[in-house]
Amino acid sequence: MAELDWHAERTDLAALAQLDRSPEDAGIDLVAVRGHRLGRVRAEMATRDIAAVILTDPVNIRYATGARNMQVFSQRNAPSRYLLLTADRSILFEFTGCAHLADGLETIDEVRVARTASYVAAGPDIAAREAAWAAEMADLIHSLVGKGATLGLERLNAGTAIALRDQGLRIVDAQEPVEMARAIKSAEEMKCVNASLRATEIGVAKLRAAIRPGLTEAELWSVLHQSVIAQNGDYVETRLLNAGERTNPWFQETTDNVIGENELIALDTDVVGCHGYYSDFSRTFHSGPGKPTTTQRELYKVAYEQVHHNMGILRPGMTFRDYADAAWDIPDKYYANRYYLSAHGCGMTGEYPYLYHHGDFPDAGYDGVIEPGMTLCVESYIGAEGAAEGVKLEQQVLMTETGMEVLSRFPFEDDLLR
Repeated sequence: MAELDWHAERTDLAALAQLDRSPEDAGIDLVAVRGHRLGRVRAEMATRDIAAVILTDPVNIRYATGARNMQVFSQRNAPSRYLLLTADRSILFEFTGCAHLADGLETIDEVRVARTASYVAAGPDIAAREAAWAAEMADLIHSLVGKGATLGLERLNAGTAIALRDQGLRIVDAQEPVEMARAIKSAEEMKCVNASLRATEIGVAKLRAAIRPGLTEAELWSVLHQSVIAQNGDYVETRLLNAGERTNPWFQETTDNVIGENELIALDTDVVGCHGYYSDFSRTFHSGPGKPTTTQRELYKVAYEQVHHNMGILRPGMTFRDYADAAWDIPDKYYANRYYLSAHGCGMTGEYPYLYHHGDFPDAGYDGVIEPGMTLCVESYIGAEGAAEGVKLEQQVLMTETGMEVLSRFPFEDDLLR
């Protein structure tokens, strides 16, 4: 596919017109990417005096090592594969029969077969399985970092975590060091982010071109899926494409609802794409064949204003509290249905930090600093409570040493901005 032609008369598509090569042929030094990520996890562990972590989240295993295997399956069936990481050892416990998948990864010192401690695997012998698993892991950890060490854990069934504690390990949560590691991207890592975005934009272009009344939401949404998978992306994390009255309120999952004439169609990509990186931007389209109504254009323009105001105030060194104070004031009639965040971090999935609206900050917000190397997604949902339709828009950006760079290039809708 040598060329994209969404609307030939448009002049804002020039930067996206030639995308005929695989987005993974971008000259990315993946060894450097993996080394940076692994180094960041270890540095954050050292800062907190955590001698070892056991990572079970497949996204975090991939972040730390580059190893990918059955991502969605592994999220449900923990710990079907897991990573033991110390300051100088990286041991991947891989699903039975899959040890070869880690061949060639310099981030992994050893691969062993995982011993799944779950009720599905062990049945009524689960307690004995958990105790045996914990004893085996504790012996290994003690041999690597000594007895009484601090161990960071991710999601495990309760019995397994309790059994590990009973082995004399000091247990802490591994979320903080891993999230703080993931928050800052290297320049080489950003090539992976951009490759994922470019591939997703191709998929959204195909989806946009396929819009017509009479399709179901699921049929239209599947166009994006096909393109993402064909370009070696991983999966779509949510089902967020809705049309007409199902655009308000937000968070109504894609169904077999039939798209009608002259309706709004709202999409949040939420694509885990090339190299495992999250491509997260939102757009709202019009189904035609007529022109958007005054109300539809008003909703769109208000959402557009919110996103661009909040992008405009972002700067390195800004605190989360200062951002909330300076962020766009949501008009009263749209406040009840506001998106739950003003912005959020973005890497291999949505991640730290969460930036809250001014009104939500006292109850939900926490402070921190917006730093260079953070990638953020600036959000807007605009739809009056009880009204017919709503608009979802979102832009993915990179914080630099001097300001902010927009990463998502998919254009906005001229007909809805007039």
